[in-house]
Amino acid sequence: MSVHFKLRSRLCSIIMPRSTYYQFLFTATLGCFLFVGLVEGIGISALRDLTLEPGQNETIVIQLSGRLKKSTILFADTSNKDICSVENVTIPAGWNSSVRTRVIANKVGRTDVTFNSTSSELTGLDSVFTKVSVVHSIPLHIVNAVIGWIYFVAWSVSFYPQIFENWRRKSVVGLNFDFLGLNLTGFLAYGFYNVGMFWVKEIQTEYKAHFGLHTVNPVQPNDVFFTIHAVFITTVTILQCCIYERGGQRMSYIGIGLVVVAWLVAGVGLVLALTKTLTWLSYLNFFSYIKLVITLVKYIPQAFMNCRRKSTEGWSIGNVLLDFTGGTFSLLQMFLIAYNTDDWTTLFGDFTKFGLGALSILFDLFFMLQHYVLFPVSKREKSASIQSSTDNVVANKADDKEPLLTATHA
Repeated sequence: MSVHFKLRSRLCSIIMPRSTYYQFLFTATLGCFLFVGLVEGIGISALRDLTLEPGQNETIVIQLSGRLKKSTILFADTSNKDICSVENVTIPAGWNSSVRTRVIANKVGRTDVTFNSTSSELTGLDSVFTKVSVVHSIPLHIVNAVIGWIYFVAWSVSFYPQIFENWRRKSVVGLNFDFLGLNLTGFLAYGFYNVGMFWVKEIQTEYKAHFGLHTVNPVQPNDVFFTIHAVFITTVTILQCCIYERGGQRMSYIGIGLVVVAWLVAGVGLVLALTKTLTWLSYLNFFSYIKLVITLVKYIPQAFMNCRRKSTEGWSIGNVLLDFTGGTFSLLQMFLIAYNTDDWTTLFGDFTKFGLGALSILFDLFFMLQHYVLFPVSKREKSASIQSSTDNVVANKADDKEPLLTATHA
């Protein structure tokens, strides 16, 4: 017996009695044998994403989960042989470690590398694939990733200037309540869609059954975080409307009607899903449609209110500038990805996403036109407004110090 095993046995005897220790070892060993006996076949796993430039080659490492009894050939195939070529792999009998195959990039594009075999020992090959992207430039691919984080941060931070503006003025006069109500409804709908796609296994299974086993979930962790954060911050802004001066503002009947219709559609969809008339994936798409419609109309009440008041006071320009930054970088990334992969369907194939992004930018430009050109606030007016607020605070403090009764002279 080795020193290592003696030390381990002595330590275990301190933690539990020797008889219990041996019972534990026997049970664990038996459980392992039972588990191995219940597993049918040997699974494999491979790298999911690979990015190359034309002429480059890379190795895909394929990991086996067990030992093969007979040698077999693992055939590699691609959905588009013009984009890349892949070598087959021979796995010898008794091999239980990883094997490697080489991918050679031929031309720009995207394809899936799949695996199959005539061996009955290898199972679950339908779910094993590697997405290969052959791009014009890998540095540009990295730039696209950086751009993605830029617009993610810009959109996430864009909520805070309005909150700060409300706090500074102790007033929400000038901030349209229809915009807030529609914005919260849109983000809640977007949130239900993202959370369902990201966390609900049944919906993920339906998605793969509909679009194919090799499709990647379109919702990523940053999408879920952004939505939850947006709902929270929008709720904080609405709470400010309940606390600060609002000048008799309220949601219009049209705004209330749009919100009610949106949730009625969601409610009808829920009933249809519960009665199995709709799949849960189709029901989840209801929320994406609600988000799209709200994005189309949510800026209109604020733009109209600014025109009617001939002022943008109360509507934070910081929010607009950050939203414009995020939208611009988002569209820029879409163009660069389409160019880098020679796949313009990613840009114009999803014209709804592209159109909504462009529409948001147009509204941001219109808000900037209102703020800086049509209804500018001069420095003198701005300083006078700040001074007026300061004078009111000082006056209130002075009133607190004055006696309730003053003496009068006869």
